Amino acid sequence: MNRQADASDEELRMSVDTKAGVWVGSFSREGTNRVLVEALDHDFGPDAILVPVGILLPKYDLLWIYMVPSPVTADAIADAIGACWNDARSTFPNVKRLVLDQDNGPENNSHRTQFMARMVNLADDTGVHVRLAYYPPYHSKYNPIERCWASLEKSWNGSLLNTVEAVIGHASKWTWKGLSPVVTLVERAYQKGVTLTKEAMANVETRLARDATLGRWFVDIAPNAP
Repeated sequence: MNRQADASDEELRMSVDTKAGVWVGSFSREGTNRVLVEALDHDFGPDAILVPVGILLPKYDLLWIYMVPSPVTADAIADAIGACWNDARSTFPNVKRLVLDQDNGPENNSHRTQFMARMVNLADDTGVHVRLAYYPPYHSKYNPIERCWASLEKSWNGSLLNTVEAVIGHASKWTWKGLSPVVTLVERAYQKGVTLTKEAMANVETRLARDATLGRWFVDIAPNAP
C-alpha cells in the first residue's frame, strides 16, 4: 500500500505521529555541548510543556512540526493534518487521496469518535479521499516519522531549551535529510474528552469503509459530492 501510494501522483502518503512532551526550562538533557552549559540536575517543574505533532512526507522528506502547548487530543492531530495539507496541496495539485500512516494511539485510532468525525470533515472540506493505515501494536518503530523524532532528540540533547522560543528555534534550525522542517507554534489550547454520542458516531460510521479483513487497521473515507 505504501509503495502504491509513493508510485502514484494521485496519492500522497503522510506519516503522522506525536512525540513525548518537551519540558521547557533549564533542564539537563544528558547530551554534550561544545560550550559549557549550566543546567538543573533535578526534576523541578517545567515552565511549559510543548508536545510536537509531526507530519512527514516520506517520499519527499518534507516535514511539518506543530508544537502544541497542551495535551494532544484528536482535534489537535486532526488540525495538524488539515493545516499540513492546506500548506502542501498547491505543491501536489494532482493528489486525490491522502494516505495517513499512523500508530494506533488513543487519540487517533479508528474507533476514536471525535477523530473519525474530523477525518470525515477533512475529506468533505478538501474533496480528497482519506485513507487511514494503522500500524499494529508494538510496530510503531516502522512509522517513518519515528526516525525524525530520534534525530531531533539527538540534535538538541545538550542544549538549554529554557524558553518556548528556544524550542521553536532549535527545531526550525535542525534539518532532516538536508531540509529544514516547517515548525509552527499552535496557540489553541485543546480540551480533552471531546467525544460523539452513539447516534452521531453511527452517522459517521456510515461514511467509513473498513477493510473486510483488517477492520480497525485500514479505513477509507470518500468525500461527499459538493
